[in-house]
Amino acid sequence: MRISASDRGAGISPEDLDHVFERFYRAKGTRKTEGLGLGLYITRMLVEAHGGRIWAESEPGKGSTFSFTLPLASNEL
Repeated sequence: MRISASDRGAGISPEDLDHVFERFYRAKGTRKTEGLGLGLYITRMLVEAHGGRIWAESEPGKGSTFSFTLPLASNEL
């Protein structure tokens, strides 16, 4: 299963995009930096713990798309 969420916000620079899922990482930008830098890190840990994969695609000035996949459970018992 694949889930994606997109926005039309400021986007993420290529330099920051490589690091957004790291613990305590906060992207530099024009907005005030808020938070502890744990949200996307925790999300990555949860997705990976369930056998999935998470990634982000972005272009500055055009927005971002965050996607993750999770394996579907087998109905075999």
